[in-house]
Parts: sequence; structure tokens; C-alpha cells
Amino acid sequence: MDIGAQLLAGIATAATPINLLWAFLGCAVGTAIGVLPGLGPAVTVAMLLPITSQVEPTASMIFFAGIYYGAMYGGSTTSILLNTPGETGTMVTALEGFKMAKSGRAGAALATSAIGSFVAGTVATVLVTLFAPFVAYHAVKLGPPEYFMLMLLAFTTVTAVLGKSTLRGMTALFVGLGVGCVGLDQISGQVRYTGGIPEFLDGIEVVLVAVGLFAVAECLYIALYEGRTESSLNRMDKVHMTRQEWRRSWPAWLRGTAIGFPFGTIPAGGSEIPTFVSYAVERKLSKNPEEFGTRGAIEGVAGPEAANNSAVTATLVPLLTLGIPTSVTAAILLSAFQNYGLNPGPQLFQSNGALVWALIASLYIGNLMLLVLNLPLVGLWVKLLKIPRPQLYAGILIFATIGVYGMRQSAFDLFLMLGIGLIGVLMRRFDFPTAPVIVGMILGPLAEAQMRNALSIGEGHWSVFIQRPVSALLLAIVIAVLVLPRLLRLLRRSAA
Repeated sequence: MDIGAQLLAGIATAATPINLLWAFLGCAVGTAIGVLPGLGPAVTVAMLLPITSQVEPTASMIFFAGIYYGAMYGGSTTSILLNTPGETGTMVTALEGFKMAKSGRAGAALATSAIGSFVAGTVATVLVTLFAPFVAYHAVKLGPPEYFMLMLLAFTTVTAVLGKSTLRGMTALFVGLGVGCVGLDQISGQVRYTGGIPEFLDGIEVVLVAVGLFAVAECLYIALYEGRTESSLNRMDKVHMTRQEWRRSWPAWLRGTAIGFPFGTIPAGGSEIPTFVSYAVERKLSKNPEEFGTRGAIEGVAGPEAANNSAVTATLVPLLTLGIPTSVTAAILLSAFQNYGLNPGPQLFQSNGALVWALIASLYIGNLMLLVLNLPLVGLWVKLLKIPRPQLYAGILIFATIGVYGMRQSAFDLFLMLGIGLIGVLMRRFDFPTAPVIVGMILGPLAEAQMRNALSIGEGHWSVFIQRPVSALLLAIVIAVLVLPRLLRLLRRSAA
């Protein structure tokens, strides 16, 4: 069956009333979460993971995908009106968007943000449709040595680019790898690192760790360190653009889409890097450079927003085809797949093709829904900002507690969740990135299994990883990621 027929079958599945309802709920929840400062899709998806025990796989994956890219749409609202990014990917939007709002052009900034997100999301979804099956087809030919090196590359890049210190990133990764080893060895069946606690025999749930590190830690951190901060809201005019603003926006949307997509397909730290690159490009190419940093340049909103949404959509390529998450939320989505006994990778397109194509089709539907939700209803989303923080975060804690307790009805899980939440507060306070913990915990056991299988193929010799061309190339890239930045730093110091 060709791509067109598979996509049409996916649209037929995604367009059923129940799946359309889940897509709409995901988009609405995601937009609301994006609007609320401090929250994000990773926190929300982690908090809602327990629904995987109750909801059919296709519906829940469509729901989570809606939350994921819905948050990117909503995050620009607070960036523009409050100078408070709802999501890290919208930090750059605040640079020019807030200045546009202060000069009375909030409506134009919100319009170019929403339409740019729609254009970028749609183009990126077309690219996912075209390239994901191609990648999956060739990925089937990879063996255990190549997969182990791919996971090693994911570990290296995630720890190298997240946070301000590679050492802290590595520390967080090894914490995640250690947590992933708790329980029964999946090959030998031996008990490992349980400390005699029977609840650890089945391992520590990724859902529990994700909720503790993101939702609980976020609430506690806000209460301890940011609870008294206040923000002033800019006046919002009608959401529309003039003809000249349209002419200035559309090239920036296309450039942002082209910049964002490649970054989304590699483990390069999420959408922050492409948004900064896009902003730099727009500033360089603009015919109105005097507007940047003063009254606000519309290209400085259009380009980064397109880059953000393009990168977010592109993360589905490595997630679905290789089982490699390139962002925090993608790592938690991988956990959602595993809750259903599904392992994203090249075989997923063959074993669960209907689910994959329904998920891809839902991106087209979701983008259209989000355009409708964001342009006419932006005033409604702004009202969410009036929810008092104490009540908001208390509600999140209650919801997280109910979700975690509902998994196994275990009071032990609640104490463990709170303990992990306190660790999450300390990690955030001392600038330890939390993403490597989740990546290490999810990919660690898979990497261990692939390493053992590779060594079996090589009859116990580690040289198997350099004897095969693809795994040797990936190993060279891993070494380059670790060594080149330090080498360049030393060269700069010696030159100075």
C-alpha cells in the first residue's frame, strides 16, 4: 500500500467522532497549558499518563499529540502579552512579540504567531508523512550494534546540549540509567538494586518518575521560589494583520519551517536552538532592522514561531521510526507507547501501521483545530491567566496524586512520587537538567538489551561495534560530540 492510501486510511480512523473528540480535547488542553506560564506539555502528558490504562491506544496517542503541539500554539500568547513564555520554545517570541504588544500591535503579533504555527505545522506534517516511512524502511536493516550506538548518541547529545554543564547532564543521565536498572533483569531474571523493597521488584514506573520530576517538582518549586511574582498584562487589540504585515510574515514562516524541521529530527535539545537561529536569520535579512528591539519586528515573531512548531512536529520522525526521543515530551510519549506494550521503531509501521497513520493524520486535523481555537478564541485563553496560582498548582498536585495512586492503588507510590518531586526541586534549583533522567530511564534497559545482543553477535568481542560501518560511523559522531566542543574551546583560549 502506498503512502497516499495509508494516509487516507489514517484520516478515516482519525476522523471518527470519538477520535475527533480526543483530538479536540488534546488541542484545547494543550493550548490552555501553553497559555499558563510555568506549565508545559511534558508536565501535562506526564500527569495524564495514567489514562493509558483506561483509553484505547489510538485515541490516547491522538490526545497526547494534541497536547504536545497545542502547547506550542498557546505558549506564544503569554510571550506576547505578558513577556512570560508559556513554553521554553516560545522564549524568542517574547523578544519582539512583547515589544509589538507594548506598541499597540498585540493583535498582529498573535495573528502571525497562530498562522505561522499552522503553516509550519502543516508543512512539517507533510514532511513527516513523506520521510517517516522511508526512514522506517531503511531502519529495519539496522542490527543491535547500530541500535546501541544510536541510543548512545541520544544519551550523549541530550546530556551535552541540555543544561549549562555537560557534567550535570551526565550526572542526571546516570541517575536515570540507575533507576532504569531497578527490578528484575529482563534477560537473566535476577533481582537488581531493590534494597529489599518488594514494590521495586517490577521496577520503578516511568509515569511515576515523570509526574514527580515534572508536575510535583514544578508545583513545589513555584511555591518555594516564585509564588509571589506578579505580571502585568498588555492590552490586546483585534487579532488581524495588515497587507504589509502579511507580505513580511510569509517568507519568515517558510524560512522558520525550513530551519526548525532538521533540528527536530536530531537530539539537539528541543526547539530552543532553531528558534534562536531563526531569529538571528530574520534580523539579518530584515529590511526594517531598526524595529528589532525597539517597537517590535513582525518577522521576529513569525520566523521563530514557525521554527518552533516545525521542530516539534519533526520529533515524531525519530520517535516513530527509531524509538529515539529527541525532546522531553517525546521521551514521555515513548513511555505512553510502552504502557500499551508498543515499541516505537521500524517494526511499528508494520505491526501497528493503523495507529501510526491515524496519529500522523491527526496532526493535519489538529493543526486546523488549533488555528480555529487560537485566532477567534484568544480572548478566552487570556482569561486563564486570571486563575490564582495557589489554586492552580493545588489542583495540579491533586490531579497528579489521583493519577499515580490510580495506577496500582499503592500508598508507597505516593511517598515515592513526593520524594522524586523533592529531588526534582533540588535538580532545578542547582541547574541539573531533568530530561536526561527520563531519557536514561526509558532507553537504558533497551540499550542494555541491544548491547548484550550485539556482544552475542560478536562472540563477546567489543570490536563488533567498529567492524560494522554504520555503528562505527555513529561511534565517531558520539566521540565528536564529546570532544569537538572542548577542542574548539582550547583552541580559542590558545589563540587569545
